[in-house]
Amino acid sequence: MQMIHPCILCGGSGTRLWPLSRKSYPKQFVAVTGEETLFQATARRLSGICGTEPLAPPLILTHADFRFIASQQLGEAGIEAGTILLEPESHNTAPAVLVAALQLQACDPEAVLLVAPSDHRIPDAAAFRAAVARGLPALAKGRIVTFGIRPIRAETGYGWLELNAEAEGTGDGPAPLARFVEKPAPEEAAAMLRSNRFLWNAGIFLFRAADMIAAFEAHAPALIAPVRAALAGATLDLDFLRLAAAPWKATAAISLDYAVMEPARNLSVVPYAGSWSDLGTWDAVWSECARDACGTGCQGTADAIDCENSLLRSDSAEVRLVGIGLRDVMAIATRDAVLVAHRSRTQEVGAAVALLHAQGAQQATQLHTDHRPWGRYECLSKGDRFQVKRIHVRPGGMLSLQSHHHRAEHWIVVEGTAKVTIDGETRLLSENQSVYVPLGAVHRMENPGKVPVVLIEVQTGAYLGEDDIIRYEDLYAREAQPEPERLRRL
Repeated sequence: MQMIHPCILCGGSGTRLWPLSRKSYPKQFVAVTGEETLFQATARRLSGICGTEPLAPPLILTHADFRFIASQQLGEAGIEAGTILLEPESHNTAPAVLVAALQLQACDPEAVLLVAPSDHRIPDAAAFRAAVARGLPALAKGRIVTFGIRPIRAETGYGWLELNAEAEGTGDGPAPLARFVEKPAPEEAAAMLRSNRFLWNAGIFLFRAADMIAAFEAHAPALIAPVRAALAGATLDLDFLRLAAAPWKATAAISLDYAVMEPARNLSVVPYAGSWSDLGTWDAVWSECARDACGTGCQGTADAIDCENSLLRSDSAEVRLVGIGLRDVMAIATRDAVLVAHRSRTQEVGAAVALLHAQGAQQATQLHTDHRPWGRYECLSKGDRFQVKRIHVRPGGMLSLQSHHHRAEHWIVVEGTAKVTIDGETRLLSENQSVYVPLGAVHRMENPGKVPVVLIEVQTGAYLGEDDIIRYEDLYAREAQPEPERLRRL
């Protein structure tokens, strides 16, 4: 019995679903549709059995900045992780797939990988696993299998796959692949839809590790040496495997399609007729969400009055969004940003992010909630010499032992019980109790209980930036950063 190794790619930081998805917290870790995040749903879909073949605990490839988010979300979903490989920086999909193949081949020369993005919506997990099982026989012939979605419209936002002319358009594969087609013009997309010989490119691949490595050796040999060196120099970081930064930096940032798939001649396609979306635009989210009789979907704290074919979403309990008389409009609100766009223009959301970035607006990349390995915090108010935060510490979470050069802090516990250490003295604080942390005091806070701790932190001082932290001990092995020059001048 051959075990299949799922490999989930979740290092991207796309902005097409801004303001919900940002560089600091991208869409794969957000519950875009349903209760689970897209990453959690992907990991669950790639668990169990494909036909008669078991699926191993997934190999996760993510950016180092997202390591604790990925680990925490897997734990919350009750899914055991295999190795979590950390990319020092995102270099597209080709280096990521190659390093996964090398890693798993070292453990099992006959390893079979199932590579999938972490941000797609495929609601029928059983049907998807059945499609994977249909692709397995092709691996014995040295084929690399990709999965194509049966098209339901002349979509111009996806790449397409053309089946070999001899392939039956109504079969369920695997069938030989003739070529990849880039995102087409409307007329070309309409012609492909009519031909019954084209599928949408889902970017999901099934292959033996040895066959994928051979494909890189044939078509992208320049990637082999630096990726091997990055893996050979990898170091353990808690439960993560951190790839060596210097050789990884030398790898080309290129997609798997461009590097290997397009020139390869041993590709087969398994058609998939079930529901699928890459949720790449707000229009795609509208297509997948529950809608009323007028075609309007409301998510979160949003309501619609006499609206048609629109999406209204607010992800903040503090922001009530109400639309009146809207037609074909996407209105998306978070606590710190609002996007309003016509449905036909949602492919252009990146232009809004670029505009904000050019203006130096933190909303371009940073979510209003900052996620940390011990929990999260959000800024409630900020002035010239003060800042007020709401801090959530999950059970077992512990902030680093630290001090600050330029600020003092007041902590007021509003939920749970916090264990606080200040200059070596430890005490428990329950609800409605508070403590003062003087400037320069060495302190830490942790949650020893089984329920979350919520506290209000009031900072006062000349400088309130997050880089004014000197770490002495850290449960999560985060590296201490040297004090910036501007802090030394204050």
